[in-house]
Amino acid sequence: MNWKKDWKSLALLAGVFLGIYYLPVGKERFDFAILEAFELAKWYAREHVLLCLIPAFFIAGAIGVFVSQGSVMKYLGAGAKKIVAYSVASVSGSILAVCSCTVLPLFAGIYKMGAGLGPASAFLYAGPAINVLAIILTARVLGVELGIARAFGAVIFSVVIGLLMHLIFRKDEAKRVSAAPAMTMDNSGRSLWKNAVFFFILVAIMVTATWGGSIYGMKEPILSLLGIALGLVLVRWMETKIWKIAALAALVALTALLIPEGFTVPFVVGMLGLSLILASGGGEGAEWFEATFGFARQILPLLLAGVLAAGLLLGRVGYEGLIPSSWIEAAVGGNSLRANLFASVAGAFMYFATLTEIPILQGLIGSGMGKGPALALLLAGPALSLPNMLVIRSVMGTKKTVTFVSLVVVMATVSGLIYGLI
Repeated sequence: MNWKKDWKSLALLAGVFLGIYYLPVGKERFDFAILEAFELAKWYAREHVLLCLIPAFFIAGAIGVFVSQGSVMKYLGAGAKKIVAYSVASVSGSILAVCSCTVLPLFAGIYKMGAGLGPASAFLYAGPAINVLAIILTARVLGVELGIARAFGAVIFSVVIGLLMHLIFRKDEAKRVSAAPAMTMDNSGRSLWKNAVFFFILVAIMVTATWGGSIYGMKEPILSLLGIALGLVLVRWMETKIWKIAALAALVALTALLIPEGFTVPFVVGMLGLSLILASGGGEGAEWFEATFGFARQILPLLLAGVLAAGLLLGRVGYEGLIPSSWIEAAVGGNSLRANLFASVAGAFMYFATLTEIPILQGLIGSGMGKGPALALLLAGPALSLPNMLVIRSVMGTKKTVTFVSLVVVMATVSGLIYGLI
């Protein structure tokens, strides 16, 4: 008998039993927090998984299949010129306007394809943090001064965090580069402009589907045109049978006529139909679907667990979890080191959908939040979340994840302190 191992197992079982035995079921706050966990998960599934994450998985899968390793290594690899690598990473991340969870499949895609840790980390931060629309809205709602500070801080953060990640783990990166297979040429037979058009259509579909409001009633027509464009690409460049695309288009149109309220159901029908066409067609399409499904299988369970935990602890906007919102409001008043650090840490673990950080901050500032902690939360919150951390760990390991999160929190805290003193 292995007493050391058995005692650990016994202690774990005893801890789980005691935790269940003393669950405060019946206590109003605990019961409400459980409800909030499922409410947040339900909202996340409806608003982000269907319209945001699924298109992101398709983009990540396409990166793995249609982008050559040589191209990734040339612009984002560990040996690429720093000014090129970090410029490409920050710009390509910022134009997506995604949240901290939607950027994950894209980050995993380029990292597994051979992107250097530094540029990949810059991309991971830039995607949700350097959101042009969010920065403009911050300036409009919270003031021009805070908007400019957020824009400047986010751009600097993406580059500095990337460079520090590269320097801290340069030995690991050297081993990773040496162990990587030789760079391969793009075997798709398509020119660069064709791949550029293909990825533009995929990104445009994701951005349009997740855009707030109805874009003056143009969201559905724009998505329809983009769907037609994607169908043409599949037929002309990927040798998909035209009757399959025509049948799917007819099915989506019929669904839209039968269910005219919103576009979610037709959009989901289109995604499911696309999956079926790719999976059953063989060749590049089947490879694309397999890569897409691989990312979904790796990331979705961790995201769901993280969203449930975030909802249990912090609740949704306007609702409370186990941690009372009054505690947070009391902790971020003034511009002390404690207030800035708390704002950074709380922001890092909270989940912010794109642009939701602005009304949340508006309420906190109205409750006495200092301008330093406000900037700290803006710089740490949108770029990180508990679900985000769980997935990053599965991609690049515990040590690198802890370092990345710590860099974001420390830099956000210091930036908030400096800004609060100005």
